[in-house]
Amino acid sequence: MTRRGLIAAGAAAAAALLGMASDAAEQTLAERLGFTKDDRLLMIHADDMGMCHSANAASIRALTEGVASSGSVMVPCPWFPEIAAWSREHPDADLGLHLTLTSEWQRYRWRSVAPPDQVKGLLDEEGFLWRSVAQVKAHASPAEVETEIRAQVARARQFGMKPTHLDSHMGTLFADARYFDVYVRVAKEVGIVPMLMAPAPEIVLQAKLLGLDYLPLYEKLKGQGYLFLDRLDTGLKADTYEERKTKLHELVRTLKPGLTELIVHLSGDDEEIRHVTGNWQARAHEGRLMVDPETKAFIREQKVKLVGYRALAALWEKK
Repeated sequence: MTRRGLIAAGAAAAAALLGMASDAAEQTLAERLGFTKDDRLLMIHADDMGMCHSANAASIRALTEGVASSGSVMVPCPWFPEIAAWSREHPDADLGLHLTLTSEWQRYRWRSVAPPDQVKGLLDEEGFLWRSVAQVKAHASPAEVETEIRAQVARARQFGMKPTHLDSHMGTLFADARYFDVYVRVAKEVGIVPMLMAPAPEIVLQAKLLGLDYLPLYEKLKGQGYLFLDRLDTGLKADTYEERKTKLHELVRTLKPGLTELIVHLSGDDEEIRHVTGNWQARAHEGRLMVDPETKAFIREQKVKLVGYRALAALWEKK
């Protein structure tokens, strides 16, 4: 081949590569996950696993018999060893870590995983994690937050877990730009995909209410290759079981193309959960709803596809 021919061939190859890069950049998250851009994807995510036995049992049932497609575990909580053992026995289970910096219930409390003298700002006068996000922000340094979330990741791995993702209990890590920086940096360093959301107007507003200017942070992280859910629904707001069921059906029926995460909090209807939290009835309703045969049938009828964080983790690992 002549020199001119080699130059032309090289230019063509470069153009092809640029075209491929452009196509990849324009792909939706759904397409990158192997679906079409018009597919409606739903992640039904069981929060607060490890909090108590009732939450564990209901979440496991929802993951194995119902429609929950992922869940996240609170490492500092008393029933963490139970769910960690189940995770070891079920290595394909899609479980992440619900990074926990608060202990909100009146009498059912937990402490830090890191040694107390290393995270003094995270602990109240009784030695438990603070009850509210505001109290964490008022007392805890970013260094203490980093020490604690690293300790939680290390404890989970020590117990044999292989977390598919990280997220934040009560949104604490989204409540301060310094904490948020720790969250995304640690996630990258430990090699676990963090839950992040595209900047829909409601997400930007919620972040602002927590104290975070989300849009410029999103633009920065997008350029670094982080992954973003298209939408996040933080729960089914209703009183009775039937009202909650109607809410879920409405969400599924009106779901837009792309990946939406729905966060649910599951429990049984038992004595334990009634002594843990005042909102036990809502949790029991959601636990029942996730294994209701009509729920699974309706999702299938609406041609909505259930996915979990494992699919996002695979994309993250490729990067």
